Amino acid sequence: MKNVLYIGNALSHKGRTITTIETLGKKLKEICSVKVASNKSNKVLRLLDMIFLVLRNPFKTDFVLIDTYSTTNFYYALIISQICRFFKLNYIPILHGGNLEHRLQNNPKLSRLIFNNAYKLVAPSNFLKTVFEKYNYEVIYIPNFIELKDYPFTDRPIEIIKLLWVRSFSSIYNPNLAISVLKDLLAKNYEASLTMIGPEVDGSLSLAKDYAKQHNLDVNFTGKLSKKEWIQLSGRSNIFINTTNLDNTPVSLIEAMALGLPIVSTNVGGIPYLISDKVDGLLVPKAHLKAMVDQIIYLVENDTMRIKTIQNARRKAEHFDWDNVKIRWLSVLQ
Repeated sequence: MKNVLYIGNALSHKGRTITTIETLGKKLKEICSVKVASNKSNKVLRLLDMIFLVLRNPFKTDFVLIDTYSTTNFYYALIISQICRFFKLNYIPILHGGNLEHRLQNNPKLSRLIFNNAYKLVAPSNFLKTVFEKYNYEVIYIPNFIELKDYPFTDRPIEIIKLLWVRSFSSIYNPNLAISVLKDLLAKNYEASLTMIGPEVDGSLSLAKDYAKQHNLDVNFTGKLSKKEWIQLSGRSNIFINTTNLDNTPVSLIEAMALGLPIVSTNVGGIPYLISDKVDGLLVPKAHLKAMVDQIIYLVENDTMRIKTIQNARRKAEHFDWDNVKIRWLSVLQ
C-alpha cells in the first residue's frame, strides 16, 4: 500500500466549509495510507504543521498531494513543493479555484517552480485542465466526487417557487443576487421563497441578512449544515440557484444534479464545463439579475424543459460517484 501525505486546509471544525482534503483524504484511505495536515486555524501554525508533516516523513512517503489555490494558500503550495523537491518526493498539486490563471500570468516564475517540477498535475475540472494546457502544462482530469447513494433523485413539479442556494457566504459567490432574485419574483407576483445554506467567510452573511431585512424579505438563513442535514432540507426546495462570480467546479452543483433539483447558474469559470445550457441546467451571464429571474420563470412555465434538464443532470452526476472516481486516483497513485 502506498504512503501518501495530503497537504491542505482542513478547517470544517472551525465552522468553514468541508474541503477536498477532508472528503478525498478520507476516501483515499481505502486505497493507500494517508496522513493529513493541517487543521490549524492560525495560518502560520497551519503552514508549520504542513512543513513538519513532510519533514517527519521524508523517507517513507510515496506521494505528497497538495491542494493548490490562487489565494494566499498558493504560497503554502510553493513552500511544500520546494521541500518535496529537496527530498526528491513525488508531489502532486491538486488544482483548485477558478482564478489560478491569475497566478500563471502574474507569478510565472513561482508557478513554474511549483508546476514544472511536479510528478503530476491533477485538476478536478476540465476548465482548469484547459487553462493549464494553454500554458503548456500536462494535466490529468480527476473530478470531485459524491457518494451517489446519499442523493435520492426526486422529481419536483413547481407550483410555488422554492429556491435553494448552497455555498459559503463570500463576496465572490454573490449571495445578494439570490436575494434580489427573490425580490423580483415576488414583485412579479410569483409565490416564492428562498433558503440559503452556508457558513460566514468574509462578512457576506451579515450583509445578506441586512439586505434581506432592508427589503423586508423572509429569507431562511440556516448557517452551516452537515451534508446530511442540507440534503434532507433540500427536499423542501424545487430550484437550485448558483450566483457565483468566479468558480471552478462546485460540488454543490453536482449534488443538486444528483438530487433532481433543476439548476439556474451563472455561466462563469468552470460552470459551463459542468453544465450544458438547456441540456442539464440553465446558464445566465454573471451578475445578471433579469436573466436569472427570466430563466427561473421559464422553468416554472416549461415543465418539459425542467424534466429534460433534471434527467440529463442525474445521468451526468452518476459519473461523479466515488466508485468511478476512485479508479482514476488508483491510476495516478500506482
